[in-house]
Amino acid sequence: MKKKEKTTGNLRILRGIAVGAMLFALTLGLGGCANKAAESGPLGSDTDKSITVSLQTDQASYKKGEEIGYTLTVANDRADYIVSMVRIDATNDDAIQEIGTPSFTGQILSGESASYEGTLVAFSDTDYTNTPAPKIALQGDIETVTLRPYVKIQVDGTELMVRYVVEVVMYQQKVEIAEEDKVTLKTVTSHDPAIVMGEDPQGKKCYYIFGSHRAWAKSYDLANWEYFTNNLSRDYAKILEEPAAWSAHGSSNYRVDGYMWAPDVIYNRDMGKWCMYLSVDGDYWYSSIVLLTADNLEGDWTYEGIVVYSGFATDEFYAETDAPRVLGSEEYPQRYSRGRKWGDYYPNNIDACVYYDDEGNLFMSYGSWSGGIFLLELDESTGLRDYTVTYEDNAHSDPYFGKKIAGGAYVSGEASYVQKIGDYYWLFMSYGQLEAKGGYNVRVFRSKSPDGDFTDLLGNTPYFDSYVLNFNLPVGERLFGGYKWRTFSKGQVAQGHNSAFVDEDGRAYMVFHTRTTDGSEGHYVKVHQLFLTEDGWLLAAPYQTQGETLKEDGYTTGEVAGEYDVILHTLNIDYGALEVNKPEHIALNPDGTITGDHTGTWTLQSGTPYIDLTIDDTTYKGVTLSMRIEDTSILTMTFTALGDDQITLWGSRSIQ
Repeated sequence: MKKKEKTTGNLRILRGIAVGAMLFALTLGLGGCANKAAESGPLGSDTDKSITVSLQTDQASYKKGEEIGYTLTVANDRADYIVSMVRIDATNDDAIQEIGTPSFTGQILSGESASYEGTLVAFSDTDYTNTPAPKIALQGDIETVTLRPYVKIQVDGTELMVRYVVEVVMYQQKVEIAEEDKVTLKTVTSHDPAIVMGEDPQGKKCYYIFGSHRAWAKSYDLANWEYFTNNLSRDYAKILEEPAAWSAHGSSNYRVDGYMWAPDVIYNRDMGKWCMYLSVDGDYWYSSIVLLTADNLEGDWTYEGIVVYSGFATDEFYAETDAPRVLGSEEYPQRYSRGRKWGDYYPNNIDACVYYDDEGNLFMSYGSWSGGIFLLELDESTGLRDYTVTYEDNAHSDPYFGKKIAGGAYVSGEASYVQKIGDYYWLFMSYGQLEAKGGYNVRVFRSKSPDGDFTDLLGNTPYFDSYVLNFNLPVGERLFGGYKWRTFSKGQVAQGHNSAFVDEDGRAYMVFHTRTTDGSEGHYVKVHQLFLTEDGWLLAAPYQTQGETLKEDGYTTGEVAGEYDVILHTLNIDYGALEVNKPEHIALNPDGTITGDHTGTWTLQSGTPYIDLTIDDTTYKGVTLSMRIEDTSILTMTFTALGDDQITLWGSRSIQ
């Protein structure tokens, strides 16, 4: 079958790039005997993922040795998918033999079907030896379904079963973008990017990100980035001599290069300085968070001191820390000893986030899988720890490390970031491991108070007091997971360690690093706009920001209705195999019904951007938004919504 093309505007949709041997057409191998067309025999079928395989014989009853004609029909009713291969195995009763050897050709486009005829014989004295069809290794971004159609026939009064195992291989039809519609954004590699809004040295508004391993970059539009350097890029060993000496207690060959992690930058109004809170990591929890200051965001940076230490699991180095001052005693507290493993209870001091509350109080969250996420109040006049604030000693608090707000017991959870959006303080965290196959994903919780307690839509807290593998657990609203739009050549995975901010115009954004399904650990920075549902829950836009604006008075039914690709961000995906959620197809019909791969209803709230969708008995609340499809100049209608089951749904109107 030849490749077909359909052209709409500037978009070319490739419909049929074969991935190997294709559908079978059974050819006869004996004496030129002809198959009988299936006319009146029994019919059986099996269906999965809108693929149906039907099996029918030409009669219901046969005599011994009489040819049995059968027809297998494969119907592809799955929108935007092409069947590229069908492989069959006969599991007929032992008395039945196949006549002929199958060959493999062709493909089946969405909305089409193909039928193939074959011949069997029962209770025959002839031994028909057929060459089995070769097994072909499957490659690429494919899906398979296995279907098992069968029928019962009579052969001289004996009931026999004709049955096949049919493996149908398919791939999603990619939307190809014309060259003139492609947009190339200038991105950067910056792990753990923390964003801050300020001015460049010429006084122009500029966005800055500060990442691990001294990866600094800036942008004027949140879409195109460029690197810059400062004195910390060059003179880090000298500047960080004090915290490096603390981290060296855990290693005989310690070098601070490579251990400068996850800075966060904020403007301290009392000090009139930009303050960078940088993690200086070390082995065996010998880590610290340090403060550096600068007069402008491009530096130079001046070292001010250590905000908080971790790792003093013996009394050997206890006196080097500020713990005696905080605890009011030079005597080493035995609760920090090796007798109770450090990470079971206490943090590794990394991943700082510093923020103000509405009253001007300054807080710092920090920590990771080890012990969990803790919160300290800072002194607004110095940017360092506020030594006048004391903390209790219990399961969710420590006199030195402060209030525990999330995690614990080595359960995954790092990169805490707290940002006030709307009426709530939002706690962002990253679950999973940061590798491409590690299941990294962002979760959010909210609280009316700047220090918690934080909860999600289902009422879950972010605390874990005993170990559980939580990568895919329904705890914390997952803004999105691994996904791949049909315009993407690679899937997006392991998105995490984000920061967030609210711009001067009130628009909120999250910044994060993402990996892809290309088989590497390469990563780059992305920015998605954030929105709130009418119930005040957080949503992320379906595409990277390119200057879109939420239309406050919303759209009409006619403007929103249409055919949509939708991605349901289901939790239980095989991240270790780089599995991603891929688009399904629905229609938002003008009469308010939803048809396609899912069914239900939808309504717009007049005069607002809000949309409500009920799909398969789940209600989703979200917003409609006109956006440019990622890496293109093409505008399309989109929506982002959150289900009452706390699962995110994205929609993008189909452009073919």
